[in-house]
Amino acid sequence: MPIVYDDLMRLDLPEREFSYTDRDTMLYALSVGMGQDPMDLDELPFVFEKNLKALPSQATVIAWDDSWAFKAGINVVMVVHGEQRITLHQPLPPQGRVKSKIRIKDAFDKGANKGAVLLVETAIRDAVSNAPLATLLSTVFARGDGGFGGPQRAPGEGPPEPHQIPDRAPDVGVTAKTQSNQALFYRLCGDRNPLHADPAFAKAAGFPRPILHGLCTYGHAVRAVVKAACDHDPSKVAHIEARFTAPVFPGETIHTEIWRDGNTVSFRARLVERDVIALDHGKIELRG
Repeated sequence: MPIVYDDLMRLDLPEREFSYTDRDTMLYALSVGMGQDPMDLDELPFVFEKNLKALPSQATVIAWDDSWAFKAGINVVMVVHGEQRITLHQPLPPQGRVKSKIRIKDAFDKGANKGAVLLVETAIRDAVSNAPLATLLSTVFARGDGGFGGPQRAPGEGPPEPHQIPDRAPDVGVTAKTQSNQALFYRLCGDRNPLHADPAFAKAAGFPRPILHGLCTYGHAVRAVVKAACDHDPSKVAHIEARFTAPVFPGETIHTEIWRDGNTVSFRARLVERDVIALDHGKIELRG
């Protein structure tokens, strides 16, 4: 059934409430590679309840809800995650109760047999104070839903343009090897898509074995920037964005290249074994 643009824009998804604990925060940090060296005192506060810190990218999982895709009427089998943006209105607490409201912000038709691009916004606020906590903007490529038409667009009225990486050598790099069971840990944070766990499902999807969640690669890269540009202080991060460009197989090594220009940090993640860029057009804005 093709997308009906006006119906999609009118879709009213109910607000939901979630809670997360210190256990969830420590599990997330472990799931994006932190704590591999138990003597690393800089990473210990992310994986140990004493003076616990939350990585800013954890905002993607504290209110995990992918049911919107079924309600939107798109072909969920053909959906892939294109880009992820996070705006932190305040530093992410290591535990709390939140309320989450999802809406389809816009949809762009790439043409019949070419798919559609959906912008999906998730507004997260503190359930106690009602203060805004984070706004997520996901760019979703619905490969099976092109050709629906939609409104006429003026030049430049398309999906957000990706951040351009500086045309110079990186200022610093951070290398981290993922574990062979990394996706099995990460899926416990919310996204239980069998693509990341079931070899038969992965094979049917065209992969030789289960792949790592794109948002797990994203978390690894954010962890690298927090280490190299923030002195392990996650409260400095105000905004994150990046584009997913290639799948990662658990066990591969992620090298995050980092550029610092004032309060703007650019980054991309390269797979060492295959020399493939898995995450590109990365940008983190730091609080002034």
